[in-house]
Amino acid sequence: MSPQDNFKFINGYLSRVSPVITEHNGFIDQYYGDGVMALFPGGPDDAVMAAIAMHRVVDEYNEERGGYGLLPMGIGVGLHLGDLMLGIIGSEDRMQGAVVADAVNLAARLEGLTRIYGSSVTLSELTFSQLKDPRKYMHRFVDKVSVKGKKQSVTVYEVYDGDPQPVTVLKEQTK
Repeated sequence: MSPQDNFKFINGYLSRVSPVITEHNGFIDQYYGDGVMALFPGGPDDAVMAAIAMHRVVDEYNEERGGYGLLPMGIGVGLHLGDLMLGIIGSEDRMQGAVVADAVNLAARLEGLTRIYGSSVTLSELTFSQLKDPRKYMHRFVDKVSVKGKKQSVTVYEVYDGDPQPVTVLKEQTK
């Protein structure tokens, strides 16, 4: 894509998923190109519901893109629950808000695992265990993995309510 097409694509995507985060009691800390870091102070259920809704919005966006002959896009979401600090970093010349925490690093690693496992929403065991009722979501255990920056292995789960129906059926049959 040309730089102009890239900006149009990214802004088209972000203009659709950003409101979904807000609707589920989250707020966006930062955009990383086509990536988003959002915080959900109300708890992991808000984050999971937002992730599921984001996948549905992306499906709608893909239908629109298909009408223009454009290829569909996919997203992966990594969720981790943990303590963090939201503050200001930088120097006198340039400052910005930022979140500093090991939890942020693990969430990013979990997002990266979505591509490896073909999952749409990947959660740490801590996040999964803090859901009000995990049975409310279609989910499965994925793996126990070593991730960069962690000495202990991390148990990983997937929530796939936002996947296309044929995919959810297969995941239910093989979980």
